[in-house]
Amino acid sequence: MADSAMEHFQGSYHNPAMYVGPMAAAGTMLATLRGGDRNRASAARTMQGAATMIGLMGLGFHGYNILKRPGGLSWNNLFYAAPVGAPGALALAGVLGLGERRMAGSRGPERREDGRILGGVVGASLLVTTAEIALLHFRGAFHNPAMFVPVTIPPAAGAALCLAGLRRPEAARRHRLARALLHLTALLGPVGTAFHAFGVSREMGGWANWRQSLLSGPPMPAPASLTGLALPGLAALREIEGGMDE
Repeated sequence: MADSAMEHFQGSYHNPAMYVGPMAAAGTMLATLRGGDRNRASAARTMQGAATMIGLMGLGFHGYNILKRPGGLSWNNLFYAAPVGAPGALALAGVLGLGERRMAGSRGPERREDGRILGGVVGASLLVTTAEIALLHFRGAFHNPAMFVPVTIPPAAGAALCLAGLRRPEAARRHRLARALLHLTALLGPVGTAFHAFGVSREMGGWANWRQSLLSGPPMPAPASLTGLALPGLAALREIEGGMDE
């Protein structure tokens, strides 16, 4: 929500549709937090479903923003136009919310299968998120060696999580690897935020000029997405392990 609001603010909300993303993100967060009450469960599902659709539509808007510029699909437009994969985070938030409600009502083999599906979704999302990070860090020329870390550990965690769901004799070893990589990925959220805060401080005027530095420097809320993916990945791994232990 914060990342979407800041990026759209940087774009001056020149298109009224740019208000929809941050509002949908805020609504989804509130609906998920308060959706435990049975009386609100239906409203929460509706909001999460709407968030999924809005996120998918946002991918179309961002794709159009890139293609309509001179040069079309070019490195320059991928670097400086609307971030191509960003709305997918909203769609994923909706999908994870709906998946959580499905898993809450499932038991036995059905719940274990849901855990494998969740692991596949989160694993694939880590790969896509890494591609977005790689694009933006490539734009920054990987000038700090630490910029390679979020494009190496998260995709390894995503691949390990997908493999952990397979019924193989070496599954236990895969689980240990996936768990370790997911824990490291979760740590990249706060660590990456600290690095981005340092990047903001190096902008003209630093934090004393925070109104401009926050918009021109590295996006402060962005690294938290890695933590947001690692945690449901660990939850999926727990369900997968529960199924294999039985």
